[in-house]
Amino acid sequence: MAAATRSVRMASRLTSFSRPSALFAQRASVAQRAAFSVSTRNLKSEVVKETEVPVSIYSGDAKGAASSNTGDHFSIPVKPRQQVAESEPDDHVQPLEDKVYRQMPRTLQKMSVMGKVIIITGGARGLGNYMARACAEAGAKAIVIFDANQDLGDESAAELHQKTGLPVSFFKVDVRDGSAINAAVQNVVDLYGAPDVLVNSAGIADSNIPAEKYDAAMFRRLIDINLNGSFLMSQAVGRAMMAAGKPGSIILVASMSGTIVNYPQEQSCYNASKAGVIQLGKSLAAEWAKYNIRVNCISPGYMDTALNKVPALDAQKKIWKSLTPQERLGAVDDLNGLCVFLASDASSFMTGSNVIIDGGYTLY
Repeated sequence: MAAATRSVRMASRLTSFSRPSALFAQRASVAQRAAFSVSTRNLKSEVVKETEVPVSIYSGDAKGAASSNTGDHFSIPVKPRQQVAESEPDDHVQPLEDKVYRQMPRTLQKMSVMGKVIIITGGARGLGNYMARACAEAGAKAIVIFDANQDLGDESAAELHQKTGLPVSFFKVDVRDGSAINAAVQNVVDLYGAPDVLVNSAGIADSNIPAEKYDAAMFRRLIDINLNGSFLMSQAVGRAMMAAGKPGSIILVASMSGTIVNYPQEQSCYNASKAGVIQLGKSLAAEWAKYNIRVNCISPGYMDTALNKVPALDAQKKIWKSLTPQERLGAVDDLNGLCVFLASDASSFMTGSNVIIDGGYTLY
């Protein structure tokens, strides 16, 4: 009993000794937070928005010795940060000439598509059409447009030929029709030889449809065009490349929607289709590397295409811009450089990649 009493007394003493220590630690923590808070407030208050920056320059004399003068003193103006203005793309198309190409440094030569036959689906308008123009400027041997719209396709092909003088062909092809695709690709081979590049830009988008209200037939149609169409086009062009025993580049236009869920619109089917395109690209890249055929994806963010230039989307476009670090939508020619790079030999060690080009939207 005495031993138990002594244990209780000892525990009581230890507790009494530990309390001041805990209290001290708590007070120290509060003091540290207060000090940090004060120092932070002081730092913030010390930031001054200058309208000009004073400059002092002390230069040596002709022999490099320190000058005895008092130095030069002046100020440079500070311009306020301005938002980059959205500019209209240049409609002029100037194809790369062989003479200019031969004078270019080797690195820039590799970044061209000189002498390549390029098929572009969805090339009658929008992003696909601008990528077709970019490939023409970068030295393509021939441009082949696949599109389901007869009138726009004929008009776009004729216009691109008139502006560049290059051979340009249009095939009215629905990317859901495997037989039509095979026949058209074979005709391209007969006309120009096996294609070197496929840019698969054909696709559609359904948006602002809640998943619980999505019509099953609409869902199948979108998947059929965006995902199945990407496969059928890649398969036909890939076979032609393999039969010719030549290297090639297949570029699938996916979307940032394949890796994130968009806000505020509801578009489960579109997002699923583009996620499928990205995984298809990776899978084909793994399978076809042995044939020296590269497969990569371009994933654009919100682009300022004609389809988005409707009053009904004005409110959403404000939200999209506010969530994009660059505070703008992509211009219709903002994919051009990336497209040419992936089509060119400069990206010869790059396959299975998904390159997001979205003004920083997916950073948040």
